[in-house]
Amino acid sequence: MAEPFDCMRKSVPLIGMTCRGLGNLPAHPDLYRRAVERAGGSSIFIPPGTDVKDISLSCDGFIIPGGRDPAPASYNEGSLFSLETEDPQRTGFELMLLHEIIRLRKPVLGICYGMQLINIFFGGSLYQDIRGQIPGSLEHERKMHPVIISGNPFMKSGEFPVNSRHHQAVKETGRGVVVFAYARDGITEAFYLEEYRFLVGVQWHPERNGSALSSALFGKFIEACRDHQ
Repeated sequence: MAEPFDCMRKSVPLIGMTCRGLGNLPAHPDLYRRAVERAGGSSIFIPPGTDVKDISLSCDGFIIPGGRDPAPASYNEGSLFSLETEDPQRTGFELMLLHEIIRLRKPVLGICYGMQLINIFFGGSLYQDIRGQIPGSLEHERKMHPVIISGNPFMKSGEFPVNSRHHQAVKETGRGVVVFAYARDGITEAFYLEEYRFLVGVQWHPERNGSALSSALFGKFIEACRDHQ
């Protein structure tokens, strides 16, 4: 007979969410927790210094949430603009964790900074500042705007409004990364990793938007985590 904890885990996947530290969580941490819970999962925050192999085995899936700017050195560039770079301890920990997660083929959802870091992990690069590098671009830092979603295994196709809180974006895509959503100015808004059950990055913040699109994304993510148990 299975232990009660094992039975609970079969029905409620455990999601590990990275952070700078347990006293320094991403903005609006309760929104991440609630989004996971509404989709049928439970969650914990995992700070730098956590044993990568242990936590990668303990959790059924992972979210890399929003954050500051990835350091340009991580994609072999110098700083072209004044940036607020992410804590290198957090970034280094997440890159090590991604190595182990992907080896185990566990589901991953990257949100905003998390999407950008995943692209860097696979050898991609970023626009360091959208307005400074893409003339005529939309306002991406503080406004809603539509995204155009094309065929993919995770979200339905069409045009949908999303929130937008970023000044950087994917430039060159990493190995195996397939873009499936764009803003009207051509900025990449979502991608997945080919030949992988669930590794998705989105540039908007689905945890802050209770739309059907956001709910469906978290639902697909938790479904993949449950399948991996």
